[in-house]
Amino acid sequence: MSVLVVGSVAYDTLETPAGRAEKILGGSASYFALAASYFTDVNLVGVVGDDFGPEQMSAFEGRRIDLQGLEHAPGKTFHWQGKYSTDLNSRETICTDLNVFEHFKPKLPESYRKSGRLFLGNIEPSLQRDVLEQVEAPKLVGCDTMNLWINHRLEELKKTLAKVEVLLINDSEARELAGDWNVIRAARKIRAMGPKTLIIKKGEHGALLFQGDSCFLASAFPLENVKDPTGAGDSFAGGLMGYLDRADSHDEATFRQAVIMGSTVASFCCEAFGVERLLTLKLNEINDRFHEFATMAHFDRLPVSNP
Repeated sequence: MSVLVVGSVAYDTLETPAGRAEKILGGSASYFALAASYFTDVNLVGVVGDDFGPEQMSAFEGRRIDLQGLEHAPGKTFHWQGKYSTDLNSRETICTDLNVFEHFKPKLPESYRKSGRLFLGNIEPSLQRDVLEQVEAPKLVGCDTMNLWINHRLEELKKTLAKVEVLLINDSEARELAGDWNVIRAARKIRAMGPKTLIIKKGEHGALLFQGDSCFLASAFPLENVKDPTGAGDSFAGGLMGYLDRADSHDEATFRQAVIMGSTVASFCCEAFGVERLLTLKLNEINDRFHEFATMAHFDRLPVSNP
């Protein structure tokens, strides 16, 4: 079993109340791959420039991550710089240098075409479909998107959504995509576009899973010290898809477990700058926090009797 992810591998320059980090490893595919690799094999598709050297590549070494699909192109690697507010709930983009990522056309190695599950990071929607068409009968296809594509590539995005089973977006994106301020109504409208499973991420307030006729609310794991929330959403997606691939099941109970596992991995991501915590994390730490999560959320049903 394996998960294929296509997305960005980048340099991030970050400033939060906890400090500043210059040109550290980032990008949606990086966070996803590192998170998912704790559960299954990952095939990564992305592009970096000739400034992406052995030190950066070493972050992926010794893990269950195959890099045949990581293209090295002449030029500089994608670079994003951002600054977070005091409460970490909002951030300002200082600069976005697409560099080699601007002309990225994903090409899958032959060995990737039989990947069991596929996750399409928030690249341009037509490119997401190009990747999907290169994979032979995946068991599950999930995707992410962002406001840029909702505002400027809506029809292309709808074509992609018609072909995927799982969509992960945040609450503001869900409202914008559906044209409805109410999240419950928005979820119904989005699922009518194609994805039968919708996960709406709500940052520090957790996530909502819509599947079948049910809605499952998962809180975020409470942290005393948060250094950097960058990549938490991508780590959530990696933990979710990696867990589903390991379980080899997509039923409602497994999806609920996967959402909790995604939240668990994402909580570790926030404890250090960039991917640092994902590099030092141990599987037993993940399992311990997952069980702590389950204990925190558990309650017995109150018996109801007639007065």
